[in-house]
Amino acid sequence: MKYYSTNGKAPIADLSKAVVKGLAEDRGLYMPERIKPLPKAFFDTIERKTFQEIAYTVADAFFGEDVEADALRHIVSDTLQFDCPVVQVEDNIYALELFHGPTLAFKDVGARFMARLLQYFINKEPEAASAKEVNVLVATSGDTGSAVANGFLGVEGIHVYVLYPKGKVSHIQESQFTTLGRNITAIEVDGVFDDCQRLVKSAFMDEELNRHMRLTSANSINVARFLPQAFYYFNAYARLKELVQSSNCPIVTCVPSGNFGNICSALFGHQMGLPVSRFIAANNANDVFYQYLQSGHYTPKASVQTLANAMDVGDPSNFARILNLYSKNDSLTPEQTHKAITSLISGATYNDDQIRETMRQCYKDTGYVLDPHGACGYRALKEQLRPGEIGVFCETAHPAKFKEKVDEILGADIAIPERLQAFMRGQKQSVPLSKDFADFKQFLMKQ
Repeated sequence: MKYYSTNGKAPIADLSKAVVKGLAEDRGLYMPERIKPLPKAFFDTIERKTFQEIAYTVADAFFGEDVEADALRHIVSDTLQFDCPVVQVEDNIYALELFHGPTLAFKDVGARFMARLLQYFINKEPEAASAKEVNVLVATSGDTGSAVANGFLGVEGIHVYVLYPKGKVSHIQESQFTTLGRNITAIEVDGVFDDCQRLVKSAFMDEELNRHMRLTSANSINVARFLPQAFYYFNAYARLKELVQSSNCPIVTCVPSGNFGNICSALFGHQMGLPVSRFIAANNANDVFYQYLQSGHYTPKASVQTLANAMDVGDPSNFARILNLYSKNDSLTPEQTHKAITSLISGATYNDDQIRETMRQCYKDTGYVLDPHGACGYRALKEQLRPGEIGVFCETAHPAKFKEKVDEILGADIAIPERLQAFMRGQKQSVPLSKDFADFKQFLMKQ
């Protein structure tokens, strides 16, 4: 499988280069040249397969040409040491719970898979190349940092730098990546998430820095981070087939969306034949994609801080992939591309008051505890689901990761799982930096 850049001006790459480099030379995002459809027989019997079996079939379609079967099977089974169950919330509405991994957030799947795939390629390199440590740069608005840091913790030959906006992630989220030490360095940036993301992208483009150290990214800009997230959408379909006992009901998938890597992986799954009739992208007040759906014009803007902080993104990186996917690599006009996207994806946007109201109402009506991000997904699904459809929304993080907010909103006392308590007992270690790239570069040049 070869990979091309969404900007169309970089050399074609193989999987190893796409994973190790992260971003193409022209600042574009890598896309696979082909998306292989899965056979009908796979979907006919999918409900009889385990999560790991389903994920291996999907992984093989993406990565099987470049990774030996036994190695890929091991990477998948080692990644998925936990379940992503589908839970009924009310009639025809189900939650896809993605918070059962080590850091209790959906990004555990992609981060763990990428860590193992990156190590696989490093181990296959000639001794001279593999002797030089790979440095992973990751910007986080909340959950990415903890998932990546814990996914790579202790992985030999790799050092991770987590950039996060000062004062804009929850205390629990911060403790999950600032207390680890070892091969994890947390960098506290005096700015917003978009500043962190800009620093990461600028580092990849700096020739002097790249001569000094080997750099890659573990944000969803990396194909090894976002593509494996398709696993749990296939698994959700399988579990719904079990629960609903009917394959005739149209399925609607709603994804709370920030940087758009998660919904992008679902759209890749749809291209492979995943039987989802349509998608909903649920935004908080950062509504750049929602506005694109309404107008056909994409206008990035500075992100605003919200209750659902992991979705506080004003210029989502993976929009470029969605645009490329439905423009058929720029062969359609912008108007035709917009029509193709809106025929499959609708949007929603909610302010903090609406998120609070949704969390309270869902808890009162069903007893189900939503986190602020899942609340956007649940509300969009509830408002847009049509008669006869089955809806599933992503509950992307455990509510206890936002305990102070959730307790206050619900008037409850959400129990903190022991895994989270262990992080909170750790000692914070972070490096304060400005949002100026010169300061970030100077810091890295000293490493």
